[in-house]
Amino acid sequence: MAAKSATKAKTTLEPLADRIVITPLKQEEMTASGLVIPDTAKEKPQQGEVVAVGPGKRDDSGNRVPIELNPGDRILYAKYTGTEVKLDGVEYIVLAEKDILAKLVV
Repeated sequence: MAAKSATKAKTTLEPLADRIVITPLKQEEMTASGLVIPDTAKEKPQQGEVVAVGPGKRDDSGNRVPIELNPGDRILYAKYTGTEVKLDGVEYIVLAEKDILAKLVV
């Protein structure tokens, strides 16, 4: 009799309404002058890459207002906002669209 192998399904986040899932971008570990910044002195990152976007919020008429971001976009978001989630060893932040300050164009 062959044993069945149990494969673990990968969990995905599908944001609802006007929510956006991002991965925070890592901060520089060294200053321009070459000083190494310890973890305790680092500020919370405010830049991230969009992983998933919800369908958008409904207006007063019941029509969807789509979000103006796409997966892969780099964004700047407000400090100390969103909900941090860790799935399958990857850190994500779930934000409301109102917490996004700007889209970074490089």
